[in-house]
Amino acid sequence: MVNLFREKFKFASQKNKVSLLNHTYCLLPFHFCLSIFAFLLLPFTFISAQQIAILKYNGGGDWYANPTALPNLIQFCNNNIKTTIKENPETVEVGSIDIYNYPIVFMTGHGNVIFSDDDAENLKNYLIAGGFLHISDNYGLDTYIRREIKKLFPTLEFQEIPHNHPIYHQTFKFEKGTPKIHEHNNKPPQGFGLFYEGRLICFYDYEADLSDGWEDEEVHNDLFEIREKALKMGANMIEYTFKN
Repeated sequence: MVNLFREKFKFASQKNKVSLLNHTYCLLPFHFCLSIFAFLLLPFTFISAQQIAILKYNGGGDWYANPTALPNLIQFCNNNIKTTIKENPETVEVGSIDIYNYPIVFMTGHGNVIFSDDDAENLKNYLIAGGFLHISDNYGLDTYIRREIKKLFPTLEFQEIPHNHPIYHQTFKFEKGTPKIHEHNNKPPQGFGLFYEGRLICFYDYEADLSDGWEDEEVHNDLFEIREKALKMGANMIEYTFKN
């Protein structure tokens, strides 16, 4: 459970470390706070490989879509931005306490999404405590995810992330924002974000289909240049998450 805080603490600035610890202590039981604090005192040489996860949700949508996407993104990140992410991503349910093991979780699909009250509360607390959610609309997810996110944060709205935001300017530079990977409705690609107390806690790529671009080449027959753009944007998200 302390993996989320361990990774973010490792990469965070001093200001962000203080903020992370404050949020953690407010949201978690006392014994968990003690274990997190004790773990952060260990030398970083003892830190194991990083982990990321696929978010499993209810409602009938295909949360398991794009099975080759995250393994390819992990390999790209480990080779290009010096991460040490385990090569096989985990799967975690929205309502599970295990979600705190992962600094970032990835969500995709084509259809319905339903968060129970317990799911919504757990995911909300995870995000407030320092977690990060990436949502990739695989076409058909938009109506449902916007409805369900309102269960977490009724007063927050998805905002288009400005092109000068740091998530677009990590190792790889995206001066025009979210890259276009697949065409659906002749709409421009957009990167929407949820901001909680000024911190970006969720990145939602719409009309871009980043996760399709992470898949094996033969799945969609995308050109190398297209897949590379998607992988670079995904790497930026992971790098940003580990630092903030």
